[in-house]
Amino acid sequence: MRKLGTVDLEILHLAINKNGTFNENNLENSELKRLGVGKLLDALATLKDRKMISLNSDGSFTITQLAREILWANSIPIWAKILRLLQIKSCNIEQIEDILKVSKEKLFDEIEKLRKNQFVLMSPQRIGERIIKVYEILPEGIETIDKTDTDGFENVKFGEPKSEIEILSIIDEIRKEIQDSQLEQTKKNTIVEKLSKIKDKLEI
Repeated sequence: MRKLGTVDLEILHLAINKNGTFNENNLENSELKRLGVGKLLDALATLKDRKMISLNSDGSFTITQLAREILWANSIPIWAKILRLLQIKSCNIEQIEDILKVSKEKLFDEIEKLRKNQFVLMSPQRIGERIIKVYEILPEGIETIDKTDTDGFENVKFGEPKSEIEILSIIDEIRKEIQDSQLEQTKKNTIVEKLSKIKDKLEI
């Protein structure tokens, strides 16, 4: 897979939202304007050189099939799209749904499968008064999705996770939730220490 940066993703996502073609006005009315004209032109030129977008006669840009095949082709399994996206940036479920154009119902099952196989980790993060579940890719997930470039998607096997791995994942999620809570720091430290002792007792 051709690697994308966060700005590359943002530009291609804008193209997808505009039915494949976007223009200067679309860029000006998007969050991309924060980059400034110089950086934005450089980003567009780089994507064009990499054949991710094409320049039209009227000055607009169109996303190419090559770029669509990274995250938006029907031939790519949803789990693979999620891993590819999380390689670029960590996302919450709403962001994944918006970028990939896949319903939450379909995403939840695939994300849970990835989480149980230790390919992704859910990290609770506090934004204002809300706790948002943010998903990030783990080393095993990176290794798996990178292998699909040569081995194909059909050779990836999802097994039933071992109970020890599931316990480890749950403990890590609880730890993150505690660290992100509004408890006193001393209380947080006490709970985290107890969780560490549980892991030690289980010899995980």
